[in-house]
Amino acid sequence: MAEILIMPRLTDTMEEGVVASILVKEGDTIKSGDLLAEIETDKATMEWESFVDGEVLYIGVNEGDGVPVNAPVLILGKKGEDISDLKAKFGQSGENKNDSSESKKEETKEEPKQEAKQSESKKEVEQPKQQKSTTKKVDTSSIKAVVLRMRKMTDTMEEGVLASWLVKVGDKLKSGDVIAEVETDKATMDFDIYDDGEVLYLAAEEGDSVPIDAPIAVIGEKGADYQALLDAESGSSSSDSNNEKEEEKAETKEEEKSTSMSSANNNSSNGSSEGRIFISPLAKKMAEENGYDINQIEGSGENGRITKKDIENFTPQKATKTETKQVSETQSSQSNGQQAQKAAPAFAQEGTQDEKVSQMRKAIAKSLSASKFTAPHFYLTIAVNMDKAIETRKMLNGLSDTKISFNDIVIKSTALALKKHPAINASWQGDTIRYYDNVHMGVAVAVDEGLLVPVVRFAEMKTLSQINTEVKDFAGKAKDKKLQPSDWEGSTFTISNLGMFGIEEFTAIINAPNACILAVGAITQQPIVKDGEIVVGNIMKMTLSCDHRVVDGAVGAAFLQTLKEFMENPLKMLV
Repeated sequence: MAEILIMPRLTDTMEEGVVASILVKEGDTIKSGDLLAEIETDKATMEWESFVDGEVLYIGVNEGDGVPVNAPVLILGKKGEDISDLKAKFGQSGENKNDSSESKKEETKEEPKQEAKQSESKKEVEQPKQQKSTTKKVDTSSIKAVVLRMRKMTDTMEEGVLASWLVKVGDKLKSGDVIAEVETDKATMDFDIYDDGEVLYLAAEEGDSVPIDAPIAVIGEKGADYQALLDAESGSSSSDSNNEKEEEKAETKEEEKSTSMSSANNNSSNGSSEGRIFISPLAKKMAEENGYDINQIEGSGENGRITKKDIENFTPQKATKTETKQVSETQSSQSNGQQAQKAAPAFAQEGTQDEKVSQMRKAIAKSLSASKFTAPHFYLTIAVNMDKAIETRKMLNGLSDTKISFNDIVIKSTALALKKHPAINASWQGDTIRYYDNVHMGVAVAVDEGLLVPVVRFAEMKTLSQINTEVKDFAGKAKDKKLQPSDWEGSTFTISNLGMFGIEEFTAIINAPNACILAVGAITQQPIVKDGEIVVGNIMKMTLSCDHRVVDGAVGAAFLQTLKEFMENPLKMLV
């Protein structure tokens, strides 16, 4: 069924997008994940990818057009579908595009007769296969409902956890309404809709992990046959699914006869009947990949059918009584009475716990692994005398209600040092190195699930009080999972400070695509030589991790010398 693709809301503040470039043309075959266009938003030029498969039947906008959020952009569907009704929704621009599309139709009318013959012969070859099916294809064009799919809400998101539903079946919704909260790899974000209708079906439960492009709900007119729509869109179509089932039944008839005796012992555990174990194709594939014995898995579906959720919840350690007996007999024969003498005390029981990896932890693992194994890291460490910084901070906090932290001083000093050493404020772009005119400082913030890096923009222009307020606000949002993509995107340099945890010195992994990251340790009292005498000094160590593709050792060392000068003479920042 043909479908209109509308302008998505690519940032939280986006009202409309300018079509910077269209990457497809009418007639192209598109798959889920393919790029359709580059959209200039209010924050950046971003790639727009398709979440559905189909052929580009119609493009209703031109490059350079400003398109409001939720306005139609193009139509995807099957070749030859009637899209005249959908075209009408494009308004005047649609009429203009109609002219060009009509001319294209005229051009394609005179196709070689050979192609027609080939297609006819192809149909004849495929006809016997189609006759095997006992299920008719469902025509979904008359079904007035829309399948809502999990969309890509961050640039690194691969799946989302449905944190909470904000609607229920039967609720009437309008475009722009928020229907759920989705936990991405970076934050918990609102899932809003672009269509009007009634909630007909919720395809996921709270806590479920839903891959990109997988259905989460169906909305439409009351009474619409949403199940037919879901069946038609799952895989390729419901008829294909039914064909596979019929073929599977035919292929396994003989197998059922031979295995009925062995399967009968397990019927009570998985709900099978007549020796047949009912299991969905996806669940069967997952079981094979994990090496699970499906005879041991208890099905929760209709008639004891084993589903994907049953495979995910199955614990392979649970063996059958027969297997347990065999294992115990083997162990007893091998030990030959020695087991009782060497048995460990009852309280010394070994155990493990496996916890599901959160979306945030997956993103951290992916991005930091890519950085560590792609960017050639090297490290430079410098010690800074913080005596004057301590005095300056004490003086500033006595003059203002805002309590300046040492981290604020580090951020400001680093930003000013980066302005003097622009080669550090850069990123590797493959064939080019990008140098940034302004400093957008990423500040690593620890949360329960991992690490987030909100960005203090134009840090070199902000006062210590402004930096302090902004960092505190980001820390609160991070802990409450309220950070938005605009809060963490676009850093040019990153600071990671573990000094408040008593860590004296450490190295950090570069936060790609930044060229460097600064690891800041704790202030410790150490003996130092001052004016020829040994005195107690307050020393803080900082380590710069550098991407050797962008930064050389001498460049990094010069930057640290400038940073040290600002830190040891903080009044220079105020001049």
